[in-house]
Amino acid sequence: MRYLIGDDSEVLVGRGMPRPLLPPRGDRAKTVVLTQPGAHTVVPAVMDRLGEIEAVMVPVPDREEAKTLKALDTVYHRCAAVGLGRHDTIVGVGGGATTDLAGFVAATWLRGVEAVLVPTTVLGAVDAAIGGKTGVNLGGKNLVGAFWPPSRVIVDLDVLDTLPRPVLVEGTAEIYKTGLIADPSIVSAYRRDGLDAPLDQVVPAAVAVKTAVVAEDFRESGRRAILNFGHTIGHAVEFATGIPHGHAVSIGMVAALAISEKRMGLAGRTEIVSDLATLGLPVVAPPCDREEVSRYIGLDKKTDAAGTRMVLLAAIGAPVVDHVTGDDVAIGLDAIGIS
Repeated sequence: MRYLIGDDSEVLVGRGMPRPLLPPRGDRAKTVVLTQPGAHTVVPAVMDRLGEIEAVMVPVPDREEAKTLKALDTVYHRCAAVGLGRHDTIVGVGGGATTDLAGFVAATWLRGVEAVLVPTTVLGAVDAAIGGKTGVNLGGKNLVGAFWPPSRVIVDLDVLDTLPRPVLVEGTAEIYKTGLIADPSIVSAYRRDGLDAPLDQVVPAAVAVKTAVVAEDFRESGRRAILNFGHTIGHAVEFATGIPHGHAVSIGMVAALAISEKRMGLAGRTEIVSDLATLGLPVVAPPCDREEVSRYIGLDKKTDAAGTRMVLLAAIGAPVVDHVTGDDVAIGLDAIGIS
């Protein structure tokens, strides 16, 4: 399956990786391949499909440790050492943090070179690698970043089938989120089959939603903001506690659902929270300081002069982006056990 975001960015979803891996271009000479330790089983297939192009592999740390200025500095120096040129390519192989870093390096090296991403987690495949949001963390989640569309994203369902169950659970948060904001059939699939919902069904459905939304609003001036459902409070909890991103999104969705029930009259909140718990996702935050979480919420990128904006739900498939009050946020924090 092939999904387009504009004329120059495509997402390929299927079983197995294409050969050649990179989009056809006559002037490409080199690639720098960023990869995390957890993706080591996928790297040989990637390197094998790069053909005659000179490829240099650069290891980066797992998870959020990859999204630091220290890791960024290391990659920049390797790009300089190999002479990566303007017509060359950055390839990111790994989870969402690795593809975020790879995209940001591509966006900023020589003011922009090609990025090709091979996500190896469900979370990366349905969310982080798609849409051109790139960045690193600095005192808050993704506060240093750039919009830079990858020319190609390759989602290999065979790779996703091999994931350890905890990694699958974490990524399911982003798929289920997509169902809540735009495709009720995804919610139905998880209610019917739980974590055994077929990836051949739910992954393409989630990718279809995200690519359509991004194609409509690449720089998030309007509709794209709905993809942040669960992320405003979720990111704050993630940064305050260090829990995995998918777990934080699940917790953030629980908080947003409580606010949605009050503000929008959302029905079915309890059933949705039960769905998340049944999938093995957390619905209560780990112990953390309420003031610290509130401070991180204030740093959220969706905060503007009028205050904090959040994505709320009027109903499944009916998201609303609206400003929330301190009292609203308090309801959300109470719902996830942050006192």
